[in-house]
Amino acid sequence: MGDPSPAGEPGGQETGPLIWDHVGLNVADLDATAAWYIRALGLRLENEFRVPHADLRGKMLVHQSGFRLELIQRPGATAGIQAANPAEAALTRGLGHFAVQVPDLDMAYERLIAAGAAPRVPPADAPRAGARMAWVADCEGNLIELITTRIHR
Repeated sequence: MGDPSPAGEPGGQETGPLIWDHVGLNVADLDATAAWYIRALGLRLENEFRVPHADLRGKMLVHQSGFRLELIQRPGATAGIQAANPAEAALTRGLGHFAVQVPDLDMAYERLIAAGAAPRVPPADAPRAGARMAWVADCEGNLIELITTRIHR
């Protein structure tokens, strides 16, 4: 086993800066879900791929900000968590949602609802000081948190 010392301390390993690369989301309908995210969040298709030995295919979507979402489809996959709200999602260990920062929370929430997202929690104050949040579910029921640190009232 390796040394449990934190990175940058004697005995630890320096990994350099960590930069979030992407979130992976397993879906039932790859093409329809990709089209929804392209339309709803303004993502664009970066690349498509196949993993033949696993009978898996996927699409990497990217936003102009650099945020990336990898959608993966594999025949025979079963549905995972389909929580009605964030509190219910927190009753299951594992990935319960992903969050995106938006400049105008109310506008982003309404835009996603208009694009077919299901409302879960309307815009409200977030637990983070000075932030507001809202929650929606995508076209397959996955929770998305919208958050802003700018107050728009």
